[in-house]
Amino acid sequence: MKIQEIIKNKIKNKERLSFDEGVKLFDFELLELASLANDLRLDRFGRKTYYNVNRHINPTNVCKDVCQFCAYSASRKNPEQYTMTHEEILETVKNSVKNGIKEVHIVSAHNPNTGLKYYLDIFKKIHEAYPHIHIKALSAAEIHFLSEQYNYTYEQILDTVIENGVESMPGGGAEIFDEKIRKKICGGKVSSDNWIKIHRLWHQRGKYSNATMLFGHIESRADRIDHMQRLRDLQDETGGFNAFIPLVFQTENNYLKIPKALTAQEALKTIAISRIFLDNIPNIKAYWATATLNLALIAQDFGANDLDGTIEKESIQSAAGASSANGVQASSFRALIKNSGFIPIERDSLYNEIG
Repeated sequence: MKIQEIIKNKIKNKERLSFDEGVKLFDFELLELASLANDLRLDRFGRKTYYNVNRHINPTNVCKDVCQFCAYSASRKNPEQYTMTHEEILETVKNSVKNGIKEVHIVSAHNPNTGLKYYLDIFKKIHEAYPHIHIKALSAAEIHFLSEQYNYTYEQILDTVIENGVESMPGGGAEIFDEKIRKKICGGKVSSDNWIKIHRLWHQRGKYSNATMLFGHIESRADRIDHMQRLRDLQDETGGFNAFIPLVFQTENNYLKIPKALTAQEALKTIAISRIFLDNIPNIKAYWATATLNLALIAQDFGANDLDGTIEKESIQSAAGASSANGVQASSFRALIKNSGFIPIERDSLYNEIG
């Protein structure tokens, strides 16, 4: 029996794929992969597609790290440094609450000048003013940065942010786990092992997080499967990941100088493969801020059951060329999902259905 037939049979029987079989998935025809991934998606979610009404806030773009792939950091090609005051952040949240947000998503650069208290105080203020708003904040990369900057253990940082109102952790900072590639694209940032360790510690506290993978730069297909396998292993151990988010690399305004963007076909293959290979992470997100809205809608037929949310304003991906700066209205989001043949379901940050 040919290897592809063996793999197809394993997928249909819901048997776990090995690393080598995961890599072989990239040899499948695009529409065949779509069919295999879509069957898994339909079996689990039917034609429901999740979204949430959220607000992204990026408090500062001043960063001590020098990441080759980043277009957001003010220390590189972006000369416009900023750090929001607490008053500005609270005013932003206040205005967004009027628009019905259920979540505020706060991630930032690694600013050595703001201090740990800057973050803890704003989390506490948001939580006290709007206790019904879910605070998702501080990627593992930021936890690592704060730990090093202030000589606290990961455990101390995590316990403190929980005490001040943070309820879940975003998946940023994972990039690609292979350390040789990390050295080239984000040397100095949290290591892959420590990223995993921080999420393990977070899950052990009864909290949930997301997991990301940045792809379409200098990594190989095998590197993507290696990345997914490490996430799958941790999920076996903790069960703490809500969603996997494959992030399509944005090519503008950075030092990697990737000559052309990833093809839509390769992006869709990777999304489909994540649905197939990550058999224990329930939600696969086609993050429209990096994939574009059109591709994210198509990805619903390639295993994705979540498109993220309205965002309102986004600074990190848009700095690298993504068309996500001003978000999407909730009514438009619902209409786009419905018109593409799926059922829009608003969710909260922990994937409880709202309506």
